[in-house]
Amino acid sequence: MHLADGVLSTPVIIATYALTAGAIYDGVRGIEDEEVPKIALMSGTFFAISLLSIPIGPSSVHPLLVGLIGIILGRRSALAFFPALLLQALLFRHGGLTALGANTIMLTIPAYICNFGYRKIDLENTFLKSSLIGALSVFMTVVILVGILFTTSSDFAAGDFSVINILIVSYLPLLVIEGLITGAAVQFLDKVKADWIAY
Repeated sequence: MHLADGVLSTPVIIATYALTAGAIYDGVRGIEDEEVPKIALMSGTFFAISLLSIPIGPSSVHPLLVGLIGIILGRRSALAFFPALLLQALLFRHGGLTALGANTIMLTIPAYICNFGYRKIDLENTFLKSSLIGALSVFMTVVILVGILFTTSSDFAAGDFSVINILIVSYLPLLVIEGLITGAAVQFLDKVKADWIAY
């Protein structure tokens, strides 16, 4: 789900970088020292797991853990995504520098919504609630990706086997997998480190 250099139009690049700058500014506002290790851990986790490429049909998908990171970090999520994506682009050419803003904001917006949703959804079962949030995070990320691609060029949506259609189908299995992983992780944290998810 990493957009590469050369894919996006200049207005989209500028707009997504502006949104990312705003998200980073919001993330650093009022940050406390004890939050830094948590952000660093989530950034490192995202860096490692999103480098994995899982082949599905004609495409491949990358685990994201956006729901989990959103639940844990809330409005600090951009501080985890941005450095991880920057290092991936520089070290592994995974994504690109011109798409860095788009890749960051594509993950940050769902993370914000997931944090809000986790706090507002009234479900007693932690596993079920966080699983739903994890699945929702994949759905939202794909929707934003589709929107970014379509804003760049409607050609991405042309034909039955368009880039957008292939992306949507490819990420359906990940929706289930990430839901289950997020559910298990949050349920575990709720027992051993509850203050991490009481954001």
